[in-house]
Amino acid sequence: MARISLRVNNQSRVVDTDPTTPLLYVLRDDLELRGPRFGCGLGQCGACTVILDGSAVRSCSVPVNAAQNRGITTLEGLGTLEHPHVLQTAFIEEQAAQCGYCMNGMIMTAKVLL
Repeated sequence: MARISLRVNNQSRVVDTDPTTPLLYVLRDDLELRGPRFGCGLGQCGACTVILDGSAVRSCSVPVNAAQNRGITTLEGLGTLEHPHVLQTAFIEEQAAQCGYCMNGMIMTAKVLL
């Protein structure tokens, strides 16, 4: 176990975990952020996408120690139910969601591309 310092959605967070734990598990299990989701576990499907220092990355493939002291943005960091990000609003208005499971990856990737 190691003490890992993270910057998630503009907040400093500290977790005690194995440094090789996938970032996805720390975000979901330790920090209770539900935007990034487990899909394939291989970094291929995109359901777990987060923004790491301005780049879209698959959090299931990034060990948490590689994200230490770097800027991590999850879907929760873009907007709220009361004040959604413009991308979230556009996806809703255009009915872009299919089942919704991979929406996290689509929105986070679009954010980086735009």
